[in-house]
Amino acid sequence: MTALTLTRVPGRRWSLPLAWAVLAPILVAAAAPELLAAVSPIAIDPVNALLPPGPGHWFGTDQLGRDLFTRVVHGARPSLLLGLGATVLAVAAGALLGLAAALGGRAADQIVTRVLDILLSLPQLLLALLVITVLGGGVANVVLAIAVAFTPGYARIVRAEALVVRRSGYVEAAKGLGLGRPALIARHILPNAVGPLLVLATVGFGTALIAGSGLSFLGFGVQPPDPEWGAMLAEGRDFLATAWWIGLFPGAAITATVIAVNVLGRAAQRRFTRRTS
Repeated sequence: MTALTLTRVPGRRWSLPLAWAVLAPILVAAAAPELLAAVSPIAIDPVNALLPPGPGHWFGTDQLGRDLFTRVVHGARPSLLLGLGATVLAVAAGALLGLAAALGGRAADQIVTRVLDILLSLPQLLLALLVITVLGGGVANVVLAIAVAFTPGYARIVRAEALVVRRSGYVEAAKGLGLGRPALIARHILPNAVGPLLVLATVGFGTALIAGSGLSFLGFGVQPPDPEWGAMLAEGRDFLATAWWIGLFPGAAITATVIAVNVLGRAAQRRFTRRTS
């Protein structure tokens, strides 16, 4: 047991600083890409097309001569916004549905639960594609489609937490003191039921980022020539044999971001579990 503990501690000690070291420049790129790459991400230069990585073009150039480092940097904002927007919408909708099921009575619980079961029976990406089929492509519809796909999972978590909190001792004591139902929900049930969801949403953001990049890869999200990691990855698939760097660096950006976010999310989960246990 001692040896196992000693081998785990160094990994956790270095994982958080490393995750922040990876995520910090990505956040800077999303907030102010001009600080890292002042060149236009859509400026073409056919003379320098398909240059491999090297001085002057650290990530190389694509088939139109556009600097890939610049495009990866400027692609951080739309890529992160797809995942963040979908996660915020999914968390908000999941919280509302979960609370409605837990606090709305038996009929409301049955209806909401059955709808959630039907939605959860479908793979998330397939459900998102069904929504896009109905609404059409575009960034806003992609965000909405991912949110619809992720909402059922969040709703089930909130419902379960709200049912536990509703039967807890401090809620019963608050009822005995004459606290009204709206105040009871706002002060006690909502914060304690939604709290775990906010921690889980950190990990869910990474999954939503992958889903958003995947839909852009399929051509439903950000459209060329605007830079976005998933769309750039789609452009690079036709040049894997001759210009591997076109697809490598956008894919590496997606992978690094998701891993860093997951490491931070898992750390937040462990800290939240220790506080509540």
